[in-house]
Amino acid sequence: MDHLVVLAPDLPTGVAWCERTLGITPTAGGEHPLMGTHNRIFNVSSPAHPRAYLEIIAINKGATPAIPTGARRWFDMDDAALQQQVEQHGPQLIHWVASVPDVADRCAALAALDIERGPILTASRPTPNGLLQWQITVRDDGLRLMAGCLPTLIQWGAAHPCDSLPASGVQLLQLTLQHPQAATLQAACAAIGIGTGVTITPGDAPRLTAQLVTPRGPVAITSFTPET
Repeated sequence: MDHLVVLAPDLPTGVAWCERTLGITPTAGGEHPLMGTHNRIFNVSSPAHPRAYLEIIAINKGATPAIPTGARRWFDMDDAALQQQVEQHGPQLIHWVASVPDVADRCAALAALDIERGPILTASRPTPNGLLQWQITVRDDGLRLMAGCLPTLIQWGAAHPCDSLPASGVQLLQLTLQHPQAATLQAACAAIGIGTGVTITPGDAPRLTAQLVTPRGPVAITSFTPET
């Protein structure tokens, strides 16, 4: 587990959601020139997830992505249906990212299962403490895969966001992934090297649920499952 991804229609709405739901105000974050997005982040590390954070992300409407023509932003952020869900229902947990020491090798392990996680891109974000740099898997179509239950893979450079993030008062206890193809998801996570702290269960519809300890007490945030 590296971080949880909460999509917001815009950052002020995302910050207000965080204050209302989790009882804290995220202050760290910045811009992603490659994708034309920006974020707010805060530390959610816990004994179960010792280097983890939560990211509230939104499209930066004043920026132009530097991705190739025809490619889409990460995390399905250009998907019209997902955008509509967030506009109607507010910020929501949509995805998670797994940190790996060898992203190319883990992509090859997924490819052996006929899962194409996508090209490995080099990205960065300026911070007051210096430049954060990482390699991340992003498909040209921007798909998260398995409705966000299969993680995006990230390999950090010399620094990690949690190196400079203070304790926030919020801790991640457990991430539960529900999916109709639970066995396939389990095999894929095993190939990536996902260990404890993530539970996979079968279900009629995909759903991510993160159990958190917050200043407001225990809180569960979950992905939105559209009606069918």
